[in-house]
Amino acid sequence: MAEETLLTDDFLRQLINVGEVDILVGLPTHNNAKTIEPVIRTIQAGILKCFPRERVVIINADGGSVDGTPERVTSASIDDVWNASKVYALRTLHSVSTQYAPSPEPGAALRTILAAADLLRAKACVVVSPDSTTIEPDWLQRLVRPVYNDNFDMVSPIYRRQKFDGALMRNLLYPMTRAIYGRRILEPYASEFAISGRLATDFLANEIWNNDWSRTGAEICLTITAMAGKYRGCQAFLGTKAQPNRGARDLLAAMRQTVGVLFSSLDNNFPIWSAIAGSEPVPTIGAQSEVVLEPARVDRKRLKEMFATGVAELEPIFRSILSPSTLSELQRIASLDVNDFNYPADVWAKTVFEFAASHHKSVISRDHIVQALVPLFRGRALTFLLENRERSGEDIEKSVESLCGEFERLKPYLLEVWADRK
Repeated sequence: MAEETLLTDDFLRQLINVGEVDILVGLPTHNNAKTIEPVIRTIQAGILKCFPRERVVIINADGGSVDGTPERVTSASIDDVWNASKVYALRTLHSVSTQYAPSPEPGAALRTILAAADLLRAKACVVVSPDSTTIEPDWLQRLVRPVYNDNFDMVSPIYRRQKFDGALMRNLLYPMTRAIYGRRILEPYASEFAISGRLATDFLANEIWNNDWSRTGAEICLTITAMAGKYRGCQAFLGTKAQPNRGARDLLAAMRQTVGVLFSSLDNNFPIWSAIAGSEPVPTIGAQSEVVLEPARVDRKRLKEMFATGVAELEPIFRSILSPSTLSELQRIASLDVNDFNYPADVWAKTVFEFAASHHKSVISRDHIVQALVPLFRGRALTFLLENRERSGEDIEKSVESLCGEFERLKPYLLEVWADRK
């Protein structure tokens, strides 16, 4: 999609009226009328509190909402926030909304926001999810200040999570990106983040926009670009992350948007990641992490059944993807009782690496490879639950750290199976 198709004539006119800005706040939306108003008002409060002297614009990139979401964004008067806070901005705060497509496409939404940031020569661009109902005014400062004042190129969030929340992040995305690209970014796929104008411009010129997977997983592509390109990155603790209501069927979509994109990134970036050993921390602002020890309702027997059924029914597919020894080990694990169930960290790391290598070789459809990983991930998620049900938050973090250590230790195995021509 060419940049000029993102910046329609009407959108361009609105941006020209805004002029150059210091900070751009991006809101990608699609039918978010139920949550958008408190989010936009908190953003406005954050601008008044933290950036009253800066030139700021809010850009709403909408994917064809039919519930009045864009109208709620543009009609949200900052006067109400002024009256409540008694704090006044020294600049005009602009709110601009554009429909980038008749249907939602996360990659196109982000590209629209970055194209606006590039045109307006924003020094910092921060993206906020319209579902972030737990957002606080200080979030804006924590995300933007490192870019705006300290010359960082990317600020990723750290959230306060419920005990078993974020299983995909903790058991796959974080360990894998950390081992591959050598940077300890806890949330490589984030709904809130900030980037520099330099990174926004460079990412717009990235050839990833020619790939189908960029349309659904642009956020993790951006993080990978920052890690692989050695841009300056840091993390900022925000607070409690809102938890949207999602069904089990959304796991496949999440895997496609994240794991599928991560696997695809390995091809072009092989000269970079193949030379990286170990990992290094990134600067962190605020708490390293916090876990809320609330009880979670998880059907352990159902997870075990879905894992065992997947191992049995997908055996012919797994024979194309996995080594005989790994498949044999998965079959043994599938036979265990739920109370004795254990998908060890080293076996899980080897499984993921064999999937990544098979994805690289396209032994079968790449999308089918990602789909086949779903039931195996459920088995690893069950192990994460069973191992940590009686543990403290600190112990859970140690468990995640141990898993990351296994991914890093076994990275030479990934290089081995990656090069294997069989």
